[in-house]
Amino acid sequence: MTIVECSQPQHGPSLGIIGFGAFGQLSARYLLPYFRVLAADPLVTESPLPGVEMAALDRVCRCDLVVIAVPLSALAEVCRAIAPLLRPGTVVMDVCSTKVQPAGILLAELPPHVDLVATHPMFGPQSIAAGTRGLKVVICPLRGRSAPRIAAFLRLRFGLAVLIASPEEHDREAALTQGLTHLIAKALLRMDHLPDRITTRSFDLIRQAVDMVRHDAPGVSHAIESNPFAQGARNRFFAEMEAVRRELAPEANDTGAAAGG
Repeated sequence: MTIVECSQPQHGPSLGIIGFGAFGQLSARYLLPYFRVLAADPLVTESPLPGVEMAALDRVCRCDLVVIAVPLSALAEVCRAIAPLLRPGTVVMDVCSTKVQPAGILLAELPPHVDLVATHPMFGPQSIAAGTRGLKVVICPLRGRSAPRIAAFLRLRFGLAVLIASPEEHDREAALTQGLTHLIAKALLRMDHLPDRITTRSFDLIRQAVDMVRHDAPGVSHAIESNPFAQGARNRFFAEMEAVRRELAPEANDTGAAAGG
């Protein structure tokens, strides 16, 4: 699906977005055809998107669905601020890149009369450029019965591949799939001028993966590194790389050649 020009619904479900940075704005662009969208962000006084109204936090919290699109480092503070403002039955979601810690914050800080759904859209402005169909989003049901409806909406309207998981399941797998991608990208970006003329298809794909994450906001990298399983994944990767280095060391090759002779 591509973004369509559509007037904002005058009567229908309302969506409040708290944090109107890159991902908050990306979400609004795609959801405007289906929701009346309000946003709150102390750093954004005028909406860059037609149809999105910048509003006070209390008005945003009266929406039917509230999406918290702030860095993990700010999540607890935001939750404490909005807790007394949320209406019974409101659905609250986060979009942090890890799920164990955000889920714990949502459950601890937000009142029991709101539904809670932890989510991780596995895409960003770079990877969504060709459309949403087939992209992945992870949904972790925490409280209430809203998760199946949200999953069905995302599948039907955007063709997303919806994965249901517990926060721990998400973080265990993401520590490898997401954490190692960012780790390798960091290493490659430190190297001087990677070739762009005489390349293989596999190398081009590696560069493409690096380009998709190199412009992530600092908060994304911080969240990925705070994954409780990230350190273990990094240690495992470094151990395997050290084993490879030893195998490729000249003395190892010499020993192998002598034994073979």
